[in-house]
Amino acid sequence: MHSFSDFKNLQVKIVRCRKCPRLVAWRERVAREKVRRFRDQDYWGRPVPAFGSPDAKLIVIGLAPAAHGGNRTGRMFTGDGSGDWLYEALHQYGFANRPASVGIDDGLMLHDCLVTAVARCAPPKNKLTVDEIGNCRDYLKKELELADDKKIVLTLGQVAFQTFLRLLRESGERPNGLDLKFGHGREWVLPGGLCLLSSYHPSRQNTQTGKLTRSMFHGVFRRARAILDASGKF
Repeated sequence: MHSFSDFKNLQVKIVRCRKCPRLVAWRERVAREKVRRFRDQDYWGRPVPAFGSPDAKLIVIGLAPAAHGGNRTGRMFTGDGSGDWLYEALHQYGFANRPASVGIDDGLMLHDCLVTAVARCAPPKNKLTVDEIGNCRDYLKKELELADDKKIVLTLGQVAFQTFLRLLRESGERPNGLDLKFGHGREWVLPGGLCLLSSYHPSRQNTQTGKLTRSMFHGVFRRARAILDASGKF
């Protein structure tokens, strides 16, 4: 059974983490030097904890905080374009009480949703090393273990997808016969009944080029809502 105190203690541990020298140096440099449009704001400049509750049925896994998004605000997917897309979709399908996330004191609350990421520190050029992903993987593993009411895991982007599959293999799960190949809008039912959904990440690179449209992105959350609504009828 999920433990709220264990989850809270885990987030405290995450925020204090200094395992990756390159990421520590970068997140602190960004927080110190800032950018002109945010020069009057205090940056978080630390690892960003998960946002939501461990009793959530929908777990959303992203890549990492943005340098001037989560690294500034201290909340996952908050204060940047990717977050604008994510919380708009979560609100549209009943997973959030507001369609925008601008700061930790904005009154935003999630309903039956936990938003987390592969890495908790903003990486230079949004690129993580294999070792940095490995250093953070145990945090995600523990969150998923504590979220034992989860019905759906939604991975945003290929790195999140592959990281979740690695955790699945390490846990001893062998989803034999499933074509677990990343693609937008793909869906699998894993052993034990957990549903895995994959989506392109709502990064500026994907949204501004049209690789990911709002209709495509919203379609994944519409499907998540339909799955949860159907499961609640039984």
